[in-house]
Amino acid sequence: MSSLVEVLEPASRDAVDSRTVAIVGGGATGALLARALIHRTDRDVVLISPDESPGRGVAYGAARPWHILNARAGAMSICPDDPMHLVRWARAHGHAIEGTDFLPRALYGDYLAAQFAEIVATSGGRLRHHVATATALHRDQHGYAVLTDAGPVRAAQVILAVGNPEQQRLPGISDAAYASPHLVVDPWSACPEPPADEPVLLLGTGLTAVDVALTLTENGHRGPIEAISRRGLLPLAHPQLPPSSAHPDLILDRPLTVRQLLRRVRVAIAAGADWVAVIDTLRHQADRLWDEFDDGNRQRFLRHVARFWDVHRHRMAPPVAARIAELQEQGTLRFTAGRLQSIEPDPRGGLLVTVAGAAPRRYAAVISCTGPGALPGSANPFLASLFRDDVVHPGPYGLGIDTDPDGRVTGADGAGRPGLWLAGPLRRGHSWETTAVPEIRAQVDRLVSALADQSAQVQLSR
Repeated sequence: MSSLVEVLEPASRDAVDSRTVAIVGGGATGALLARALIHRTDRDVVLISPDESPGRGVAYGAARPWHILNARAGAMSICPDDPMHLVRWARAHGHAIEGTDFLPRALYGDYLAAQFAEIVATSGGRLRHHVATATALHRDQHGYAVLTDAGPVRAAQVILAVGNPEQQRLPGISDAAYASPHLVVDPWSACPEPPADEPVLLLGTGLTAVDVALTLTENGHRGPIEAISRRGLLPLAHPQLPPSSAHPDLILDRPLTVRQLLRRVRVAIAAGADWVAVIDTLRHQADRLWDEFDDGNRQRFLRHVARFWDVHRHRMAPPVAARIAELQEQGTLRFTAGRLQSIEPDPRGGLLVTVAGAAPRRYAAVISCTGPGALPGSANPFLASLFRDDVVHPGPYGLGIDTDPDGRVTGADGAGRPGLWLAGPLRRGHSWETTAVPEIRAQVDRLVSALADQSAQVQLSR
């Protein structure tokens, strides 16, 4: 590991203001953290991100007009005590919406970026955006140095808000296929434009596959699109309006096994409860239920239940579901179950794909929509450097990074890393629900409270 002496001038090593917090990551989590730190503490904040307008991140920065939020506007406010904040902002910008509406993701990205810009403008210089990509993180007795491609940033505290890991590399895909321009491993950074009448294969059948299918067809693709996964499950649709049975008779009064939980869900639905209301009730108890599972039940949930949870929990907005149904009826889009065996370049062009039990088929393009992979193998270069330097440690089941309940990063021995925190999707494993704005708001609230309490205790001890 390079020492700080090698990367920083001596004067800068000592120039660490104890009030400075660096946030690494410019997506929704980073923007929410910056807002909370400025509003609730006296800290100076440096947000490190290459994005010109932080807040959008991958989820909202690459969205096209036909990409719709899979949650209603009333649940997506950045202010936990003001659920209509987003609705009022949208109305003030010419959008006649209600709290029950599903907004375009690009519009939500505009909202987050505007809120971040407002915080910068009203922070009195306490919030600064360092436009750069983080490359490494080092610590000495003076604090932390976040190394970036635009110079180091010194801070007493660092919060990692770097989003999801990169997509997993599936077995059976050859190196030659990975090097082929016909294989797209990141659909958000490069939307392919295969010949309009040629077949396209999507690896995965979740919300990313839905978004890619919409993009292909909106861009004029007429050929068949097939989406494949082990179970072939398509996300279900939100109802046009929230269910009337907001509090179904679902008894979750004590620790349950996976089997017991599923039995209670089935009983509630059989008794007439709306399944959407049941899932929404479970969603608000998911982290407690996950925490109460022993290791065997967590493993059982991951193997047998997680995918069914995803298709019920992460639902399509009604207009998206209607368009997907239309494409299916036309025969343009097909969701199938199957196990991928191999992908190789086809001498005729495109890729040759073999699925278990079927003859090889040629596709003009194969697009990976499989979601984030396990850590540390799917870490981006910055995270990989943290794993390599033993700064962070994989969390349970490789789903994220080890932390305590407040978000302090912990090592393999369970000891906390002083001044190093984590918020966002990489908390998964210790928690289950970590990707949606309401859950990230709660994470941010708890983290900032813990950071402020810690700072107060340090001041009292001096």
